[in-house]
Amino acid sequence: MALFCDAILFDLDGVLIDSDAVIRRRWKRWADDRGIPFEEVEAVNTGRPAVEVIEEVAPHLDPETEIERLGDEMATDAADLEAFDGAKALLGRLPRGRWAIATSGRHRTATSRMAHVGLPEPEVLVTADDVERGKPAPEPYRRAADQLGIDPGRCVVFEDAPAGVESARRAGASVVGVATSAAPDALVAATAVVPQLNAVEIHPEGEGLRVDWPRGDARLESES
Repeated sequence: MALFCDAILFDLDGVLIDSDAVIRRRWKRWADDRGIPFEEVEAVNTGRPAVEVIEEVAPHLDPETEIERLGDEMATDAADLEAFDGAKALLGRLPRGRWAIATSGRHRTATSRMAHVGLPEPEVLVTADDVERGKPAPEPYRRAADQLGIDPGRCVVFEDAPAGVESARRAGASVVGVATSAAPDALVAATAVVPQLNAVEIHPEGEGLRVDWPRGDARLESES
């Protein structure tokens, strides 16, 4: 099984970094402090910008005020934070200028987490601070591809959340779903689904890149 592309676009949390415990802890504290059922937050927060989640679950609050406090807590809480197996080695093998990160987190949170777990910063990093509409809108991945100078249709995106898969597909990219935060069935819109990032190998091929995985480790969407 293989996909061919000119560049790789990664989501950050849930794909390169295992931050589930931090995100859950901080959202639960925020919800508890404001008397909002955490279940309402949990139902909509995966893969989406925090400000949009706040606007949805707490329209009576000022989202900019809330996001400043929540963002500070997300950026400084590093307990239980770690890179997924194989993430650092994979990024180290990719040619510079052929990969980017598009995350729903804020810039400070993304860079602090990458530094904490020892991942290199890409030449192109698109965060919630850089877009008007976050995932599932296509803007984050379109912007990342544009900044690399590559057509989104020539990119493969790695995503763990349904909102991110939708964002990538709407941008025109192929998508490999990584089933770390959601069940594989929730990622059915992806071109392929793998259990984790280390199931994938990426190699230069000609002037582009080849994304490979063992046949038994993924579902590849049939070509029409």
